[in-house]
Amino acid sequence: MKKRNWQSFLNENKMKNLVFYIIFLFTFSIAFSQNFDERKSTASKNASIIQQEFVIPSLNNISHKIWVYLPPNYSTSSKTFPVIYMHDGQNLFDAKTSYIGEWEVDETLNNLFEKTKKGFIIVGVENAGEERINEYTPWPNEKYGGGKGEIYIDFIVNNLKPFIDQNYRTKPQQKYTGLIGSSLGGLISYYGGLKNPDTFGKIGALSTSFWFSSEVENFTKENGDIKIVKLFLLAGGKEGNDMVEDTQKIENLLMKTGFKPKNLKTKINPDGEHNEAFWKSEFSEIITWLYDIK
Repeated sequence: MKKRNWQSFLNENKMKNLVFYIIFLFTFSIAFSQNFDERKSTASKNASIIQQEFVIPSLNNISHKIWVYLPPNYSTSSKTFPVIYMHDGQNLFDAKTSYIGEWEVDETLNNLFEKTKKGFIIVGVENAGEERINEYTPWPNEKYGGGKGEIYIDFIVNNLKPFIDQNYRTKPQQKYTGLIGSSLGGLISYYGGLKNPDTFGKIGALSTSFWFSSEVENFTKENGDIKIVKLFLLAGGKEGNDMVEDTQKIENLLMKTGFKPKNLKTKINPDGEHNEAFWKSEFSEIITWLYDIK
């Protein structure tokens, strides 16, 4: 209904239309809720939310659910495995919990295992909803706020990783440990990897929101001279010129700062859009390059 007709409709009989509107919203909300509840889980059997939840008091005091994906041969072997920490855990494995589509990380890695016999443990940290900006941004933005990303990364390094290493068969060394995210999750992955090069050896910064703060340039100059970290930068041509230009600008800055050229790969996909479908389509290549899988 056009705006002019909607306003006229309300003015004709305010009370009658108010009741109608309430009934409409109630009916719509029930239908939406039913559709949400009826969405089938698409998570593989080897990806699930663990019982342990984590609260980060100095960040937002919100309990964070943790997803863990285990390789297909985890229960049938005594092997240890590389671990990759990822953000926005709601969107990694399951269409039922995702709010804008899933990455299908579990299906991708299951297929990769079938082809290469290379297995990984994925730890997906669910974001805290409206607190996501605070969690995933190391510096504040004048318009959008944020700036508590350092606390979030410290939580992963000092609380979550020790728990995972203690309770699962991991390869805890830096060269086996990854940190991957997209958008603001790409920003916090970039920051967390360069800030903690002794913890994270493989970084995936996808469609990274470098625009959020100009502080990223000074940070890169101060922390970019790293020889032991591999970094995959990804941007899509349909995400806008700024996304591509910002990514290439950071790439050039890293090279000038002293980042090891062979450890950096930048990919610009001209058809890439800012969504889970894009990141899903690139995930296998990112893992393959970061971990030298032939």
